[in-house]
Amino acid sequence: MSMEKAQASQVYYQAAGGVVAHEGKFLVLKRPGRGEVRLPKGHVDPGEDAPETALRETTEESGYSALEIIADLGTQRHSFFNPHKGVQVTRDNHFYLMRLLDAERRSGEEQFVPMWLTPAEAEAALTFDEEREFVRRAAGVLAEWMGD
Repeated sequence: MSMEKAQASQVYYQAAGGVVAHEGKFLVLKRPGRGEVRLPKGHVDPGEDAPETALRETTEESGYSALEIIADLGTQRHSFFNPHKGVQVTRDNHFYLMRLLDAERRSGEEQFVPMWLTPAEAEAALTFDEEREFVRRAAGVLAEWMGD
């Protein structure tokens, strides 16, 4: 394989998303078409910073727009092969703990079904390990604030 071809089959991007808390539960998105349960997140667009992306993507995917970032949960680098596109991907995921200010939901993306789960249920339901880690971090931040 030529070096050009090897480089063409690798992709890097930054993504940002949210762990949304409301009444002791976290928002996860079931994606039946792929058999996945995910946290809302997406690509950081040019001219956008990670917090803006996290709020935008969480709103677009879930349908919940009244959100406030309350803590930075950090960044994790993740590398994987994307079978849908046939490329090796390296992605920096940046997540924020958010709270829902108003439970009114407008229509989100049809491919996602929002579910509210306890932190333990959310951790167990999520498809990907790196997203489980962000749920653990979010639960830890909330426990500290609650004095647990």
